[in-house]
Amino acid sequence: MPPGVAKRGSMPTDVIMPQMGESIFEGTITKWLKKAGDAVEKDEPLFEISTDKVDAEIPSPVAGVLSEIKFAEGATVEINTVVAVVTELQGTGNREHGTVPGSVVGGTDVVMPQMGESIFEGTITKWLKKAGDTVEKDEPLFEISTDKVDAEIPAPVAGVLSEIKVQEGATVEINTVVAVIGGTASAGPAVAAPAPRAHLAPPQVAASTSERDRVRSSPLVRRMAKENNLDLAQIEGTGAGGRICKEDVLRHLSAHGPGSAAPKTAAPSSATVPPLAASTPAFSELRGQKIPLTKMRAIIAQRMVESVAISPHVYTVYKVDMTQVARIRAREKSRFEQKHGIKLTFMPFIAVAAVEALRKFPIVNATLEDGSIHYPLNVNLGIAVALEWGLIVPVIKQAEQRSFAEIAKAMNDLALRARSKKLLPEEVAGGTFTLTNSGVFGGEFGTPIINQPESAILAIGGLKKEPVVLTDADGNDSIAIRSMQHFCLGFDHRTIDGADSGKFMSAFKKTLEGWEREIGLAR
Repeated sequence: MPPGVAKRGSMPTDVIMPQMGESIFEGTITKWLKKAGDAVEKDEPLFEISTDKVDAEIPSPVAGVLSEIKFAEGATVEINTVVAVVTELQGTGNREHGTVPGSVVGGTDVVMPQMGESIFEGTITKWLKKAGDTVEKDEPLFEISTDKVDAEIPAPVAGVLSEIKVQEGATVEINTVVAVIGGTASAGPAVAAPAPRAHLAPPQVAASTSERDRVRSSPLVRRMAKENNLDLAQIEGTGAGGRICKEDVLRHLSAHGPGSAAPKTAAPSSATVPPLAASTPAFSELRGQKIPLTKMRAIIAQRMVESVAISPHVYTVYKVDMTQVARIRAREKSRFEQKHGIKLTFMPFIAVAAVEALRKFPIVNATLEDGSIHYPLNVNLGIAVALEWGLIVPVIKQAEQRSFAEIAKAMNDLALRARSKKLLPEEVAGGTFTLTNSGVFGGEFGTPIINQPESAILAIGGLKKEPVVLTDADGNDSIAIRSMQHFCLGFDHRTIDGADSGKFMSAFKKTLEGWEREIGLAR
């Protein structure tokens, strides 16, 4: 125990679902105004409820710490049911170490980590645990976003997350204490113990449980349905466990009006849902809203504006015959997956061709620094990865020293860890040239913005079969169906001339169209 802090006793007080009228026997918790671990004052609003008759805020019966929440938002419970526990702390000690009522003394501090030498702050984008939760050592505790990377931060020790000091969306400097694991709650001056609460006897008459659970909904929802002549059995519930919530009823009324109920339709299978659909709000949910930029989105916006202001962007587009590569991939993809444990995509073919062209024409891999052209020692290949919440560019370091299979594995690993927020800061820094797959959704080609301080970026278009005119060695023309793909090189005209870009793209095109490289299947 820290010096100068007296040991304190505590007394738990049950918080029950109140009876809000003679004929009311249950209530729905619509919102918790406090979370587990929060300090509360006597008579301070603790949670909101909805009944058939009234919506109301329920105050805390005592001052102390909300130590346990027994029912989540949306739950409907009978009157006199214990829904939470407030621990009434007795006694006080010397308020050293900056502790305040409701804070925690002792325990292990969780700090904002430094995610790279040049990073001095981070934004907490999401808490993966809530105060009162038990956590294991190294279990993900919260997510952060910095200038370089989004990452999950693990718990430094096992224990109970006793206090969250910094809320989601806040940006704080490195080494700032953002939470505490373990320790003892600290309270203000002692408060007199309240008289024991009278517990009402269970009602003699209550609504049938089976009838109440047949369609999971709150009293407020059932009242809205009754007033609008709606059949709740025909409305899809989006709440926990399929519970029909107020928003579901309002959405139905907006679409169909009162006195109607459109039949529920089965949820589409994952195979038919377009990418990102699960995380993309419907248009009707966005109309009229003003949503602040996330930390990552704000950083992306800033970097894009800076890049356009710094580099005079020029573009050149080449169409490449990928038929040879497509045939090799179709023939060898099963054997490649068996040997290396990953699927064989077109991306490693493109990456290897780009690396070879960069080695032949190093100006495309160079950067402009303080009035000089800097030629890096290595080709550090950035691979743009689209996330549901933004975009990130992990880097394959020393790509020119890696085999085809090693590049394929690195691309797969970096993409997976980017999407699960497991990348390290050094894995998204130091790139010299970037690939971005703008054709993944079927586009012909894109005109990308350079990833500073690089001098060039290559956008990959959609792969499509097309009729193509072929000319043989004797000059005879014929039409054949070929797998064609557009590639667009965006480059900084301060360092790269049109001739340089043309030489680079011609070498890139030649490698792909006449592919002869080993892809990691040699016996």
